[in-house]
Amino acid sequence: MNTPLALVIDDESDIRELLEMTLARMDIDTCAAAGIAQARKLLQEKRFDLCLTDMKLPDGSGIELVEHIQQHHPDLPTAVITAHGNVESAVQALKAGAFDFVSKPVDLHMLRKLVTTALRLSRQHKTQAATGGPQLLGNSPAMEGTRARIAKLARSQAPVFISGESGTGKELAARLIHDQGPRRDGPFIPVNCGAIAGELMESEFFGHKKGSFTGAVSNKEGLFQAADGGTLFLDEVADLPLHMQVKLLRAIQEKAVRPVGEQQERPVDVRILSASHKDLAALVKEGSFRQDLFYRINVIELHLPSLRERRDDIPLLIEHILERLALQSGMEKPGLAPEALDTLQNYFFPGNVRELENILERAMTLCENNLIHSADLQLHPVADAEEEEATPAEISLEPYLGNVEKATIVKALEQTRYNKTAAAKRLGITFGALRYRMKKLGLD
Repeated sequence: MNTPLALVIDDESDIRELLEMTLARMDIDTCAAAGIAQARKLLQEKRFDLCLTDMKLPDGSGIELVEHIQQHHPDLPTAVITAHGNVESAVQALKAGAFDFVSKPVDLHMLRKLVTTALRLSRQHKTQAATGGPQLLGNSPAMEGTRARIAKLARSQAPVFISGESGTGKELAARLIHDQGPRRDGPFIPVNCGAIAGELMESEFFGHKKGSFTGAVSNKEGLFQAADGGTLFLDEVADLPLHMQVKLLRAIQEKAVRPVGEQQERPVDVRILSASHKDLAALVKEGSFRQDLFYRINVIELHLPSLRERRDDIPLLIEHILERLALQSGMEKPGLAPEALDTLQNYFFPGNVRELENILERAMTLCENNLIHSADLQLHPVADAEEEEATPAEISLEPYLGNVEKATIVKALEQTRYNKTAAAKRLGITFGALRYRMKKLGLD
């Protein structure tokens, strides 16, 4: 394999020399520039595998160079060197298309990790081939656009916030960003922030030292350490209590964590992806979510469309889900009667793709002669929101509310890993009331 070539831009000669020496020890050749004009000339003359640029340069800013590289050399991973604690500049660089950032004084250990990840991305782009891994299915314009955006986000190290209703596939989108990026060989650690007890949250995220509290009988690695070199996916991040939001913000900004009971912080190389079905901007206004953390995790937003916004994809999804369910159960794949397909295409789907999966799994169990009819779906068709407003007298409210209630209970059960006591507490009802509602809705 050819020796990688890096472009280093900094107007301070001692910083340039430090970077060149560090890269040389990693068997990487370098070309150095003291400003933007010289860097642009080198970019025209040579093909680079990596670019490291200072934020402040004599003839412009690092942001200008990042934007130039994005336009003319989009396959070149570019990292920006920022002043210590200048989070705003780092976020601005990531939004402009920078691969990652490193703060002054430069931590050589973190720099080497960044360079290794960037070169892996550069090599991956040259040899990238289609894989047979999980995919977001659908041929609608909404899904075509979503997949294209995921491919672009996979090339960055910027924090991404994935928004969308429950059941739209936010964790799958996060996994695809991980799998298509340079961290694909590292761990992908998903965590549901709403499913961790408040008193255990700091230990779960950052780990703890033996004897640091009652019950700490041995040293424990936290989720950040487990995701080192890979991706940490914070699902339902809006459920984090305020005291953990403060600690999470510091861990993201400093790229380091301090286990409970220890005095020293440990550096971690983790990409943060997060998601929630809640409106984080509204929670910031209410004061229940910190504005600085929102600003930090929402550098780039990826919105996943609801199933109602891509109804043309429903037949394709049905075929895929039925094939998978038949394979898992060892049964023959059932057919779908035309009236059943019509019922599904006119259903509101408050629970989106996840609800479609549950409906089809139940229908497979209930159907006879291996053919799913509309009655097997156990649904009351509800028109979409526009039709609902136009003809309110034609729509029964009770079935619609029942579907919403069912989706809400299923979500609470999933968030609590099907612990009914915890789910009842989350829903604000008694355990007995939850059991009654589950039985009434056919969820038991």
